[in-house]
Amino acid sequence: MDISLLPSINAGLNATAAVFLVLGYVLIRRGKRNAHRAVMLTALACSVLFLTSYLTYHYHTGSTRFPGTGVVRTIYLSILLTHTVLAATVPFLAGVTVYRALRGRFDKHRAIARWTLPIWLYVSVTGVVIYWMLYRISW
Repeated sequence: MDISLLPSINAGLNATAAVFLVLGYVLIRRGKRNAHRAVMLTALACSVLFLTSYLTYHYHTGSTRFPGTGVVRTIYLSILLTHTVLAATVPFLAGVTVYRALRGRFDKHRAIARWTLPIWLYVSVTGVVIYWMLYRISW
């Protein structure tokens, strides 16, 4: 496999995870627990595949420098900073959230899911934004 394809694959996995996260939220609000569970586990699988692919890519290529300058560079770095800090929390938050749900601790699951969902969704969406800013927009 051509390693240069991984950033595009990573963006696709992030976008897919974001769609499943929103769908999972809609499903649970409609009381569709089984569908919610399946969709959220799919979102988790997408994120795990993303992380594996992301680490593989950067192991082989190192870091990628943002080519833009001026205000756009400041915007990029602001997005990157918040994305990175919050991304570091997602494996822990998602793991605890899923664990509590699978154990039937729905009161505790809901309590942490209120934090996990927006953080995880933000990280997934900003991951796609970062991809576009790094690889698809000419600065």
